[in-house]
Parts: sequence; structure tokens; C-alpha cells
Amino acid sequence: MMIAQLSGRKSLGDLVDNIKVQGCRLYHLGMKTISKAHLAKINEKQPHELYRELFFSLLGRCQHLSPGHRFKFGGKIYLLDTTTINLCLEVFPWATFRKSKGAIKLHTGLDADGYLPAFMDMTEGKTHEIQWARSLQLPPGSCVIFDRGFTDYSWYQKLSDNKIFFVTRLKKNAVFELLGKRRGRKSAHIKQDQTILLRNTSSSLRLICSVDQQTGKEYHFLTNSFDLKAATIAEMYKERWKIELFFKWIKQNLKVKTFLGTTPNAVLTQLWIAICVYLLMAYLKFRSRLGLSLTQILRLLQLAVVPKNWT
Repeated sequence: MMIAQLSGRKSLGDLVDNIKVQGCRLYHLGMKTISKAHLAKINEKQPHELYRELFFSLLGRCQHLSPGHRFKFGGKIYLLDTTTINLCLEVFPWATFRKSKGAIKLHTGLDADGYLPAFMDMTEGKTHEIQWARSLQLPPGSCVIFDRGFTDYSWYQKLSDNKIFFVTRLKKNAVFELLGKRRGRKSAHIKQDQTILLRNTSSSLRLICSVDQQTGKEYHFLTNSFDLKAATIAEMYKERWKIELFFKWIKQNLKVKTFLGTTPNAVLTQLWIAICVYLLMAYLKFRSRLGLSLTQILRLLQLAVVPKNWT
């Protein structure tokens, strides 16, 4: 299944044919050729939890080599977001999402140290991202950055009670009480820095208005951190774009939109293996002294997997 990810196989039959022409390589790896029926059976019956555990094992190895984040913040920084993987209801009737659509959701917490998926879960399409976020066991002193899709004032309070910082954007229809303006010198693009109290909450928060110097558009950031500079808070939220790039990269370079099996186990198996491939490439990148990108490493792995005489 990892070979299928690296070589872009379109079906189990295509994968089996690709493996058959690599007899010498299989011999050195201690592997044997496999039939399509046998592979389909393993893909359907072998529990996807096995690959989930493999993912966390690989994650631990990558974290030992990953570089630190670029901010003057002593704790961990996690970027939270969710992406939807659309499925055809006729082929995947178990993946109900909307009346005429099927989907599963990939919930991810990306560690800003090396941009590794430190938190990950896969659920049915109907599961809202805030349900997943509430279940996270975040370390005290860390900071989570997320968009307005995670808006939940009770969760904000829980994060503050657990000494976890957060940075997000304030919804336009949010109702709050202005407690006062914060003093101190501000960067040119910081328009306002205020202390506020959201309706039905007990802890004060910080509201920062930042102006994009290129477009002139105003952004309102909400945080429970009162020590960091306003400019740093605005810059930290921009870091959230990295998780959008993560989702874009795996969808463009790995096999996560078309599947080699139709059962829930087969789909989840393929997705967990795809993320394992991402970690494998991240590990090689961290170990490499050439400064290669993930895309360049993927290309090298593809050249190693696909025989020269195979098209």
C-alpha cells in the first residue's frame, strides 16, 4: 500500500502488476509477490488501527529530529484545522454526509516544530471540528491556533483554565464588552489592542485589530495571551496557513481522494498509510543535509519504487 502511494497506482490490479515486475527488489526486501485477491482480503480485514499505531510510532521518531518553531514563545504551537474528503455515496454508502453526498473528515493538529501532524483523527463527514477539538489532550503552556470554525466560548474558557493559550479570529456577530485599551507602543499595522469580555464568559480576552499592509483589509484576532506583542499574535495567526498547505500537499501528491477499497476499514487503512508516507518523507528531510523539500524527496522515492521499464 505504501508502494501504491508512492507510484500512484489506480487499482489493486494495477498495484499487483507493478509489484510483479520488481522481482529482484522484492527478493532483497524479503518480500513475495501477492495476488489481487489476497491483497484485497488483507486490505479489508486487517484493522486500520494497526497503521494508526504505526503513524504515532513514526511521529515520535520525527519529533526527535524536527526543528523548532520560529516564534519567541517557549511552548509548543499547534495549528488546528479539518479537511473534508468527498466520497461517492453509491460506492461508499456508509459515508453519509449530506443528502446526496458522502464524505469523511480528516482532523489535524499540525505541530509548528517541523510541521508534523501531532494530532490526527478521521471521522464521518457529519462530525463537527469542535467536537474533535474538545477531546484533544493539549499540554499546559502550549498555544493552539485555529480559524472561526472552532468558535466555542466554553472551550475557550476550558483552554484558559488549563493554562493553554489560543489565537483565533473573532466572528463578526460576536457580542462583547470593551473593558479597556492596552497601553504600549504598537507596530504600524496594529490598529487596536483591547481587553474585552465575551457574552456569557467569565475570563477577559484580548482583541487585536491588524491591518494587512498590502490589501488594507482589517483582521480581528482573539487571544488569551496578554504577554506576547500584538504583532507577534498577528504573525502567529498567519502561521495557520501552513496547515492549509499541508492539506493541499497531501491531496496533490498522495492517494487520499481515490481509494483502492470501498469498506470503511480499507479507506481508513489507505489514509493512515498516506500520512505515514508523509512522516517518512519528513524524517528523510530532517536527516538530509541537502535541504531537500518534501516534493523533491517524494520524487526520489518514486524513482526508487517505479522500474525504468514500467509506464
